[in-house]
Amino acid sequence: MTRTILASGDLAPALAELKHWLGITRSADDAQLTALIGAGVESCEAFTGITPLACTIEETLGASHEWARLVTRPIAQVTGVELIDTGGARTAMAEDEYDLHLAGDGSGQLRLRRGPFASRVVVTLDAGLAPDWTSLPDGLRHGILRFAAFLHREGEQAAGEPPAAIAALWRPWRTLRLA
Repeated sequence: MTRTILASGDLAPALAELKHWLGITRSADDAQLTALIGAGVESCEAFTGITPLACTIEETLGASHEWARLVTRPIAQVTGVELIDTGGARTAMAEDEYDLHLAGDGSGQLRLRRGPFASRVVVTLDAGLAPDWTSLPDGLRHGILRFAAFLHREGEQAAGEPPAAIAALWRPWRTLRLA
């Protein structure tokens, strides 16, 4: 399974908040700080299993008549399902060619109704818990900011799990699944 983020939300409000937190007033470091916020969003998603901010994502998975779980959640809507042949060409699938199950917890599963299954399927979807930075729940937002500040201060030594104070902010949102 491959997952690609096609479009993500505006992080300018997060940048302003992080700069205030760190006491930075100049704009020379904006690109680096925005990248650290992006790393914080990715770490939050990896820790919680939830895509925090609205974005458009493509998931590529093997074509099968068996149910395949989509990794991204919460899913707002599926905007397209395409079949990829062995040469890499994409063909849009009609709704009667696949079954899609979206659960109440925002997760989703997909299966094809008929074969052949010698290719892959690309599912394009809109997902995210909050439509923008200011709508993000406080625990997730503050955890992302603290993680970005931690990365800014610690540099390359900041590998692995988030610090305990950040994990405590994200833990109520964490979803664990049996594989």
